[in-house]
Amino acid sequence: MSERSRRGRWAALTAIAAIVIAVALIVLEPFQAPNKASAGVADNSTPTSVTTVKRESLSSQTQVAGTLGYAGSSKILVASGNAPSAVQQSEQQVTSAEAQVASAQRSLASDSAALVRAQSQLAAGRGKEAVDCAGEGAAETGFSSAEAGSSSAGAGTCAGDRQSVTSVEQSVSGAEAKVSADRTQLASAQTSLTHADSALAKARSSAAAYEQGAVYTWLPTVGEVIDRNHPLYAIARQPTILLYGPVVASRAFLAGMSPGPDVAELNANLQELGYGSGLSGEDFSAATAAAIRAFQSAHGLAQTGELLLGSVVFESGAVRVTSVTPTVGMGASPGPALTVSSTARQVTVKLDASEQAEVKQGDRVSITLPDNQTTPGTVSYVASVAVAPASEHGEESTPTIEVDITPTEPRATGHLDQAPVQVSITTASAENVLVVPVSALLALAGGGYAVEEVQPDGLHRLLPVTLGLFDDEAGDVQVSGPELAAGQRVVVPAT
Repeated sequence: MSERSRRGRWAALTAIAAIVIAVALIVLEPFQAPNKASAGVADNSTPTSVTTVKRESLSSQTQVAGTLGYAGSSKILVASGNAPSAVQQSEQQVTSAEAQVASAQRSLASDSAALVRAQSQLAAGRGKEAVDCAGEGAAETGFSSAEAGSSSAGAGTCAGDRQSVTSVEQSVSGAEAKVSADRTQLASAQTSLTHADSALAKARSSAAAYEQGAVYTWLPTVGEVIDRNHPLYAIARQPTILLYGPVVASRAFLAGMSPGPDVAELNANLQELGYGSGLSGEDFSAATAAAIRAFQSAHGLAQTGELLLGSVVFESGAVRVTSVTPTVGMGASPGPALTVSSTARQVTVKLDASEQAEVKQGDRVSITLPDNQTTPGTVSYVASVAVAPASEHGEESTPTIEVDITPTEPRATGHLDQAPVQVSITTASAENVLVVPVSALLALAGGGYAVEEVQPDGLHRLLPVTLGLFDDEAGDVQVSGPELAAGQRVVVPAT
């Protein structure tokens, strides 16, 4: 119970008790023997009656205002991904890089073959030079005139061999330079291909199912409930299908992707919906691709075996559309498209933060609906962070905490999207205790409280009592005392 409610209760009790005890002490004079014919109540100038001390169960409630609606508001977002044209551009860059690698490989192969031929020619030339320039054929000077005629032919052959070897050596050097340049060019082309492959893999991992500037071609209506395997909306006639699970679809589902919980979530949905079998784990397998093709066929889509961003959205369960941001024909852009809630009914209470200790998860409540019918519920959530609502006039506002309540009988709450309700939260209970109306309490001059018992012989006496739990709704209070027992009659104001 709040401090404010507690102060109000005690003030009311004090006022009532003061009046009652004044009447009891002045008029009834309960400590003197009254006329038995009066039965102890008829001679009171203030009309009174009697009631019986009961033994029963008692509960204490906190009364708060709440709002009936649906639980778990969230937004369905249009994915921010790479348009098909951007992915196609990355594919073209890979194709171009592959062509450059192939060209560099051909040049390297051709120039390497030319180098091998030049090296073979050089080896042959050097062998011939070694033979022709050996012995007498090596002498080019110092011959006598008599000897000149016999050695001139050998000297000429040796010189020719040396010139030929020098020429071939230049050819080999040129061929080696070409091969070295080819290798550099091939390495550069291979690096470019690696970068292009990486860019394509990244582009494909975030590939969207529709082009930038594509328009909405179908949208749901507010209040519509959408179940798994049904479309949430459509862009460029490509439906976005609802699947169940807690993991957000943040990448495209396609062969070669790394394992992850999102893949496990997809496999579980495809398996449960009957699009495949043996689907489990976090790997995108051949069975996953086959199940996707069956899924796409069922929805009239191209059977690619891949689900690009925007093809599916995961939510924890069926959703109820609470607002629709775009309109049909409007261009789609990344961001919120729909606001949805779960289909579970819920009452939300903004409770004074000072009353947080009085409410806990599991507390029973009674919900009073707009038609004044009541239905039971249970506290399902109590926030631990207080929030100060914005004030219209710049004044300080009382911090509140959110308390969520789940109706026990959701169908009894009707079908209103939102409605104000009153909530009585049972914050405490006592079983099999003595109970009297609050109006039976008398404040004693020395402190504490008593009840005025009417004995069988008509005599009145004050019985000191200790107060326990209050039931505001019933107007009763738990009492205990050494002389108090169930069935005793006590005085209360006449109704």
